[in-house]
Amino acid sequence: MRLKVGIIGAGNVGGTCAQRILERDLADVALVDVVDGLAAGKALDLAEAAPIEGHDRQIAGATSYDILAGAQVVVITAGLARKPGMSRSDLLDANAKILASIVPQVKTHAPDAILITVTNPLDIMTHLTWKLSGFPTSRVIGMAGVLDAARFRYFLAQRLKVSVKEVSAIVLGGHGDSMVPLPRYTTVAGVPLASLLPAEEVERLIQRTREGGAEVVTLLKAGSAFYAPASAVADMAQAIVRDEHRRLPCCAYLTGQYGLNDLFCGVPVTLSARGVEEVIELTLTDAERAALHRSAQEVRKDVAALAASPPHPGPLPSGERVG
Repeated sequence: MRLKVGIIGAGNVGGTCAQRILERDLADVALVDVVDGLAAGKALDLAEAAPIEGHDRQIAGATSYDILAGAQVVVITAGLARKPGMSRSDLLDANAKILASIVPQVKTHAPDAILITVTNPLDIMTHLTWKLSGFPTSRVIGMAGVLDAARFRYFLAQRLKVSVKEVSAIVLGGHGDSMVPLPRYTTVAGVPLASLLPAEEVERLIQRTREGGAEVVTLLKAGSAFYAPASAVADMAQAIVRDEHRRLPCCAYLTGQYGLNDLFCGVPVTLSARGVEEVIELTLTDAERAALHRSAQEVRKDVAALAASPPHPGPLPSGERVG
C-alpha cells in the first residue's frame, strides 16, 4: 500500500508542505483547494520537479475531496492569513467557518486519517477539528510546538554562534504570545542554557520566540510565515508515516496531564503511526506550571467563545490564504 498525505489548502503553507513531503520521499500527496486550477497547477509543477529531485512520489491536485481517499495523514492549512497588527485570535470566527466546511469532507473521504491542523488560532482550531470530526483525540493534532521550538533554537544558535543541530529546546502552551519556552530544559551540545547565557538575555530570546510569527508578518506586510511551518508539518508527518515514535512538542488533547483537562494545548508527545501514543509529562517548577496554566486559560477562553457561538460552514475568501 502506498503512503499518502492529504493537504487541504494549496496556498503558501499547503504548497510548501507538499514540496517538503515529496522531497523527503515520505508519501504521495493529494492537494485540495477550492480555487479552480490552483491545486492542480501546483501539483503538476511539483511533479515535474520529481526527476530533478530524484523521487518517484505521486502528487495530484483537485477541487474535489475525493482524492483524499486512502490518506494516512491529512493536513489542514486552509484559512485566512494574519495581517500586520492582527493576533492569531483575531482570525477565530472566520477560520472556524472555513473549518466547518472542510472537516466534514475530510471525515467522509479519509475516515481513518490522522489530522494535523495548521490553521490559526492553532489550539482552538485543533479543538474545533476534533469536535467536527468526531475522531479519537489521538488522531487529531495541532502543529505548533515543533515550529515554536525551532524558532527558539534558531535564535539561540545565532546568539551563541553554534550549529542549530547542537541546540535542543522545548516549548509548551498555546501557539501565541503566552507560549512557554522552557530554558531549564534547553541545552546546547548537552550543556544547560543557564550556564551559557544570563537570564535576562534568555528572556529576550524567549520574547522574540513568542513574537516570531508576528515578526515575519510585519516584514512580509502581506501574508504570514510558511517555510518554517511547512518544515514543522513535514517533521510530524514523517514521524507518523514512518512510525518513528518520536518525541515532539505538539498541540494535543489533555486529560489531567499538567493539571489540565478537556483542552488541546502544546505539550511533548510520542508521535507514531497511531497518532499521539502518549503525552509526556515533564516535571515543572511552580513558576513554569503557572505560566503553562495562564497560557492554557487563554486557549480555554477562545474555546468557550466558540462553543457559545458554533460556526456555520463558510467559503474560503479568494486571495486571502494561510495555506
